[in-house]
Amino acid sequence: MEFRQESDLLGELNVPKDAYYGVQTQRAINNFKISNQHLSSYPEFIKALGLVKKAAALTNFTLGELPQDIYTAIDQACDEVINGKFDQEFPIDMIQGGAGTSVNMNANEVIANRALEILGHPKGAYQYCSPNDHVNLSQSTNDAYPTAIKLALYLMNEKLVEKLENAVSAFRAKGLEFSDILKMGRTQLQDAVPMTLGQEFEAFAATLEEDISKLNNNALLFVEINMGATAIGTGINAPIGYSKLCAQNLADISGIPFIAAPNLIEATPDTGSYVIYSSAMKRMAVKLSKICNDLRLLSSGPRAGLYEINLPPMQPGSSIMPGKVNPVIPEVVNQVCYKVIGNDLTVTFAAEAGQLQLNVMEPVLCHSIMENINFLGNALVTLVEKCVVGITANKEVCLNMVKNSIGIVTALNPYIGYKNSTKIAKEALETGKSVYDLVLEHQLLSQEKLDEILDPKNMLAPHQAIN
Repeated sequence: MEFRQESDLLGELNVPKDAYYGVQTQRAINNFKISNQHLSSYPEFIKALGLVKKAAALTNFTLGELPQDIYTAIDQACDEVINGKFDQEFPIDMIQGGAGTSVNMNANEVIANRALEILGHPKGAYQYCSPNDHVNLSQSTNDAYPTAIKLALYLMNEKLVEKLENAVSAFRAKGLEFSDILKMGRTQLQDAVPMTLGQEFEAFAATLEEDISKLNNNALLFVEINMGATAIGTGINAPIGYSKLCAQNLADISGIPFIAAPNLIEATPDTGSYVIYSSAMKRMAVKLSKICNDLRLLSSGPRAGLYEINLPPMQPGSSIMPGKVNPVIPEVVNQVCYKVIGNDLTVTFAAEAGQLQLNVMEPVLCHSIMENINFLGNALVTLVEKCVVGITANKEVCLNMVKNSIGIVTALNPYIGYKNSTKIAKEALETGKSVYDLVLEHQLLSQEKLDEILDPKNMLAPHQAIN
């Protein structure tokens, strides 16, 4: 490999000759070998960096801070970054020290070196277009980096919500398919009262549907940005009017309604929007994990479990037990949910660690949220495609459990009283006789009235008392 030599505060360093990144990116490559997840793993983040730098360049040009030729070259380079042309030129680890300086400089160097090519100069000839003096003009890592994070998260949320909507639709379709299948509901893993399997699956759809608005509403907190804050929010080295104009330019370029934060000193160390968005993902993960627990319970067996539904068989389940098939898809989604919950705690600690005018822990905060979005999105797709759409019902098993359940005695409370219902339930348990037969045996109700009371339509929803 051939190298070119670049220098910075700490001295000279070899950089691959063909690389668009420069010396500060190379130092980050050397220093941070932590997660093995690189910026290039998150194309939305790179796109967001390109959009932020494009808006900054336009603002500087409009305010007379950037010459026409350099602005035009930077603008073209930014467009190429936005379109994914240079994703592999962002090889630094997502977790790093320096409060995001390496990420900001990675973007600055790639854009500067591509602009140099456009201007007819070799890479590294920074006297003609500098990563710091031109691409980073009127900015600091402390405003450009969090703005890019917020933009990336906004874009990533749109994709996550789309996958969540698909999952809601899949559960709702099963709710309709199973709408006439009577089964026992359960509380505390004990027989409760009858319901339909369709009602159970519609409830899965409804609980996930609630999270669509939660995620979208919380993502709207990302539109308040601190561009123009520069180092600590005082706006040093930024021209008058930069903050509001840059936010407007970014809004126009991205199509996202960005606004300038009213207090840039407050906004620069603030990570509250990350905390509340992460909490929305944790909320969804908790509910999604509960659904997967239910799917595993409902499909347990096939001979010694509930066996009310069948999950699609995806792979052999044991190296020693022939014929065993495990619920591997709900299991893997459970594990994703645990990871999301753990990452949310990381976000909490990282947000709490802000000190004075900056929060230096934003890299791990950013990585945790982006990882959660990707994990949840992949888990939702996997659950829908490899599990939910292929679920089938064991109708006779469900119905026989209702017929043999003690739980149906609850429907008789208004007609024979709680005390009589308790006696019937106890006797049914002791003798093995059905509740139906015992009510007739003790002449508590006529068969005609008993049949009407125990008609499924009278047990599945509120209704008027039967005379």
